[in-house]
Amino acid sequence: MQMEPRNTTEAALHDYKMGLGIFTEKMPELAEHYNTFTEHCFREGVLSKKEKQLIALGISLYSQDEYCIIYHTKGCLDEGCSEQEILEAVGVTAAFGGGAAMSQAVTLVQQSVQELNQLKQ
Repeated sequence: MQMEPRNTTEAALHDYKMGLGIFTEKMPELAEHYNTFTEHCFREGVLSKKEKQLIALGISLYSQDEYCIIYHTKGCLDEGCSEQEILEAVGVTAAFGGGAAMSQAVTLVQQSVQELNQLKQ
């Protein structure tokens, strides 16, 4: 039985996973190669998984990709980032991405951090 999303962040993550599942059914070979590639990119290496998630969040903000912003905010939290670390990464992104990156940070990132932390409780 599938649970209903408990907040907007969880709903967006659910929508992304559902869409990815449908795409994978339609394009299994492409999805497999893409997943293998991205899994390799996010493995622990010289850069930690935590650092890689912070980089991915910054790129997501810069490119205005709302699903990736939520997904990588969760990735940051899952890898042990504090809210302060996330907000510092957001600040660096805003230095390059200006108001557009900052607007996503002060809304979507903060909302996602709050909602994801509530789900852990």
